[in-house]
Amino acid sequence: MQGGRLDAALARLRDIVGAGHVLTSRRDIDPYCTDWRGRYHGDALCVVRPASVEALSQVVHVCAEAGLPMVPQGGNTGLCGGATPRAGRQDVLVSLSRLDRIRAVDHDNASITVEAGCTLADVQAAAQAVGLLFPLSLASEGSCEIGGNLSTNAGGVHVLRYGNARDQVLGLEVVLPDGRVWDGLRALRKDNTGYDLKHLFIGAEGTLGFITAAVLRLAPRPAHSALAWVALDSAQHAIELLHGVRERMGDSLNAFELVGRAALDLVLRHMPGARDPFAAPSPWYALIELTGNDAALGPQFERVLSGFMEQGLLRDAVIAQDIAQARALWALRENISEAQRVEGFSVKHDISVPVSAIARFIADTGARLEAALPGVRVVAFGHAGDGNLHYNLSFAEVADNARLIADSRSASALVHDCVLALSGSISAEHGIGQLKRDLLVHCKSPVEMDLMRALKNAFDPHGLMNPGKVLQDRLIRTTD
Repeated sequence: MQGGRLDAALARLRDIVGAGHVLTSRRDIDPYCTDWRGRYHGDALCVVRPASVEALSQVVHVCAEAGLPMVPQGGNTGLCGGATPRAGRQDVLVSLSRLDRIRAVDHDNASITVEAGCTLADVQAAAQAVGLLFPLSLASEGSCEIGGNLSTNAGGVHVLRYGNARDQVLGLEVVLPDGRVWDGLRALRKDNTGYDLKHLFIGAEGTLGFITAAVLRLAPRPAHSALAWVALDSAQHAIELLHGVRERMGDSLNAFELVGRAALDLVLRHMPGARDPFAAPSPWYALIELTGNDAALGPQFERVLSGFMEQGLLRDAVIAQDIAQARALWALRENISEAQRVEGFSVKHDISVPVSAIARFIADTGARLEAALPGVRVVAFGHAGDGNLHYNLSFAEVADNARLIADSRSASALVHDCVLALSGSISAEHGIGQLKRDLLVHCKSPVEMDLMRALKNAFDPHGLMNPGKVLQDRLIRTTD
């Protein structure tokens, strides 16, 4: 773009949102141009921070007229580079953090209307204030924002009972790539009037438009909970325990998290105050949470676990006796990602397989990796109740990671081959972003890819919305 036209576009953006909210200096925009893991570093013409849907609509109009690509960003906690601008380009990074109002809470309808820049913790707190529950729960909930959660169809620890982010949405408000605003903020649980458009934007990672607000469903807040950290001999025992607890405790099963010993070791090494619940190590652990309205939930859970221990299905178990102990046990699970970041380099995979195939995946993939990369450390943990594992590779000795860095592509290919052989997914909850964009054609059929490209071209024919994410640029641009 010629300098005069570019200067004119920047001037119009300043008029819309205020000069203080159009950031152009390298120092100001750098934090927005690096992802949470520090893996991706991009460039931006500017960072624009609108505070209303009307202002965002005008911003998009200006960018569309000037042919300026736009990158939506929320809390910048993503793990696949989906909210990071490309390097060497003149993208306009649009931060939605100032769209942070709780617009309405409808107790009788069990719904809440929130703007995209609200943190997940703020939404949870607003629901709690009226005695209800917003069940989406992530380790980053204090900083991740609801727009990003919906754009990536976030999962978290309660998918087992409540479903993904997609399952919490009743309606959406979206600014489209041409600046028009689609008001789909319906608070209805039944609405069969044609295509359900909201689901096109959930999980699209900002490639079809800007999610600006959402009507979210709320759930009853359970009166009682019980939490246990369980030591196990194998992943297979964990799956058997999952089914056993579900059979005996029914819908009160709220979370079932699997943690390998290598993952726990990282937390114990790097997280201040972390303590091993048991004196002796075990190969695997499960963190199991029950919630409900029965005051006998805790004692009943203890009896169920005792029975499984007598059968030899588990080695040991500790049940949280108070809130502080429950938080300490949850911290062992939730701090794994941060502990890995402190530890250093790792090759990360966010995969899912049928729950019945988890143990087989762990055994077969581990054996193949050991043959290819002797001594490789597998840090495996995740949401076993819904088949989602975070399966990360590194070496205990930093110097050895040079070998893994050189072989990271082949190592990931090996992992993904094992996943696809079990009819699994290479992205369970983190999205595609930049990290897995080029892999998508290997795990989607030609028909699926054609449909995705057709949707992209229909909504964004000029390829200005979050280019280079999910789909390759050359596959989404039309020719003039």
